[in-house]
Amino acid sequence: MQRCGTGGRADALAGEILGPSENVGHLLWQVSRIPGPGLRRKVPVVIVGGGMAGLFAGWKLARAGFHEFETLELEPECGGNSRFGQNHVTAYPWGAHYVPLPTPESRAVRELFVELGIIQGHSPGGEPVYEEKYLCFSPQERLYRHGRWQEGLLPLLAVSRKDLEQYDRFRDLVADYRSRRGQDGRRAFAIPIEFSSRDRELLELDRISMREFLSRNGFDSVPLHWYVNYACRDDYGTDYADVSAWAGIHYFASRGTGDSKEIESSTVLTWPEGNGWFVQRLRTLLAKQIRPNSLVYRLGQGTRSVWADYFDVQSGQSVRVEGEQAIVACPRRFAARLLSEAKPGAHGADAFEYAPWLVANLTLRAFPAERAGVPLAWDNVIYDSPSLGYVVATHQSLRTHLPETVFTYYYPLSAPNPHQERKRLLETDWASWSQFILKDLAKPHPEIDRLVTRLDLFRWGHAMVRPKPGFLWGTARRQAAQPIGGIRFAHSDLSGFSIFEEAQYRGVLAAEQTLEALRIPFVSSL
Repeated sequence: MQRCGTGGRADALAGEILGPSENVGHLLWQVSRIPGPGLRRKVPVVIVGGGMAGLFAGWKLARAGFHEFETLELEPECGGNSRFGQNHVTAYPWGAHYVPLPTPESRAVRELFVELGIIQGHSPGGEPVYEEKYLCFSPQERLYRHGRWQEGLLPLLAVSRKDLEQYDRFRDLVADYRSRRGQDGRRAFAIPIEFSSRDRELLELDRISMREFLSRNGFDSVPLHWYVNYACRDDYGTDYADVSAWAGIHYFASRGTGDSKEIESSTVLTWPEGNGWFVQRLRTLLAKQIRPNSLVYRLGQGTRSVWADYFDVQSGQSVRVEGEQAIVACPRRFAARLLSEAKPGAHGADAFEYAPWLVANLTLRAFPAERAGVPLAWDNVIYDSPSLGYVVATHQSLRTHLPETVFTYYYPLSAPNPHQERKRLLETDWASWSQFILKDLAKPHPEIDRLVTRLDLFRWGHAMVRPKPGFLWGTARRQAAQPIGGIRFAHSDLSGFSIFEEAQYRGVLAAEQTLEALRIPFVSSL
């Protein structure tokens, strides 16, 4: 626990720094310090990693009636960057906090949503009907600029006619990409990414940055550039100057239809704990198969078998699990360190870079006063801020009176060098981060420091893969996704960006390939 006075306050603000178990995880760089396995067990299928991809791999195995698997998770809790917390006010997210309405290609997501009651049925036209309490309540988004709040995130206050003309032209461009199909009949930009067209003209977009794409197409509107950069930082944790144009366009063009005149589809599903809502349900379903506090530090394979050595953090012992198949659902660059026979840089893993993030949850004794513009929304963004603003954890509450609330504040450290940004993230103390956050939030909420009773931080050193130019459709990503014998890889980074649908796709794909190898019948979710 750390405490400090902020901005000269007489009372001390409570809070602490949380995060992944770095000390345990860093043992992968010092394997000689880990005792060799003294115990051996046999488990037909081993899943390495209990993040969303690992949980979805287990979900698919279980749906096929196969339960002879074990999920080895380094952390005390599973969920990866969909983990969540809770206090006396509400549950709140520590990372991913919403899921957009799934596209037709996201069959596995729709299957899951039917199972969990998110999709209640279908309209006469075949469109899903969603449980209303999971759809984000209004108002959904607002932007603070020029001392006022406006509805929506596309800057509209005090913009020029030229800005508005470029907004319209960008809308038309996005609509064209949304409706476009390649010569192979596939949508130009689909979710999951593997369902996208492979037309050369489209893949060439991966060679340049999103900022360069805007410039090449004559877009020089400062607020439009801000908006597109915000989108890239929001979904990829990376500045648009370092994001592939293919990825940047995918953010806008992969959802909705070409008939839509909106730049992006804004309807989302959300919960107080964010995507932790799914973690809770999958964790309950797979409780018997999940083994937390288990650091896998070596993987190998024999002629007809695979094995995984893991360190039990609580007992201090190492165990070797022997099986027929393994699904490795941890980040691909880390997975490369586990392979006992892999050479450095093999299988394209060195091409994977990860963006660091800081997430803060601020408990407030009362809501800030609303002084100008539209009222408090679910997602609240500050135009001239290095952060992404905050979401309100109590926004989906059905209670009529809420004296307290929790703001979840997101800050991607998106400068070009992720190693230096990671160093800054980890070396900056709680007091400094707290002062930075309160100063930022004081722009729209001058009284914020008097309202906050607690400020907790979560540091994500490797929050999400960075879709830099050349990565999405280069050889390294495809090479890294290939199985090695009975070892299959299943992390969202294999898709090039970290979104819910891609994590599920990778987990389900690896599970279905595993079921095929074991000759267990199943109905594909893909």
